[in-house]
Amino acid sequence: MDGALIAASDDTRASTLSERRWVWREGESRIALALAQRLGLPELVAGLLAGRGIALESAADFLAPTLRALMPDPACLADMDRVVARLVRAVRAGETVGVFGDYDVDGACGSAILAETLRALGCTVHTHIPDRIAEGYGPNLPALQGLVARGASLLLCVDCGTAAGVVLAQMQGAASIAVLDHHKADQVPAGIVGTINPHRPDCGSGLHGLCAAAIAFLTMTALLRALRLDGFFADRAPPDLLGQLDLVALATVCDVMPLTGFNRVLVTQGLTVLAQRRRPGLA
Repeated sequence: MDGALIAASDDTRASTLSERRWVWREGESRIALALAQRLGLPELVAGLLAGRGIALESAADFLAPTLRALMPDPACLADMDRVVARLVRAVRAGETVGVFGDYDVDGACGSAILAETLRALGCTVHTHIPDRIAEGYGPNLPALQGLVARGASLLLCVDCGTAAGVVLAQMQGAASIAVLDHHKADQVPAGIVGTINPHRPDCGSGLHGLCAAAIAFLTMTALLRALRLDGFFADRAPPDLLGQLDLVALATVCDVMPLTGFNRVLVTQGLTVLAQRRRPGLA
């Protein structure tokens, strides 16, 4: 049902399938009128926006979301600066990077974003997506050791790793490790480069609705910004991050993230990229 409708029951999740009676939610008529007049909207659309609590000053960005208006500063995420500094070193030195991603759509898309960007920047990248049955969820020691054996001096765990402190501790000294995740956690792994996770207790970003692929996208955005400031692109073109929004949109929808705020931009712009059908695997 539309967000402008609510069930006449204490259970707001009820639907008409359970024979609940749906009642029209009366939006703030004054706000609806202002929306209709300022944005040239039909009264019905303006009423729906008002019923959803969309304020007059944010309605235009809600209807036509743009990265320029709604993209957060990646640096607001805890440990972002530390992880980016290590990534800059890896790019400058042409290091081999190992990417360990979760086996779902979000983990695979996040891994692809990192691998594609870092390869375009000159790094050798090896990826590992675990077998769901044989390896289970989260980083495992044999897989991480296998990435190091292939030359990885930096390991990136995507859509997993926040709760893998015991496993990651066994890899200390073998490679630098960073986690890009969005799962709930009371604490983060100790002794690694950093954990970028909006759900960590000390992260004040407020970006709790992002999937791991969106975290990977923000991390690569911050990396390109740091490299640009460092003069890395003086004689070369930067990778096309906007071209990866198809993966971010796919992951956001498949991980059932809320389509509000920044996520609304990612999916709107990502669908435009997806419609170009440039990736054989998605086409």
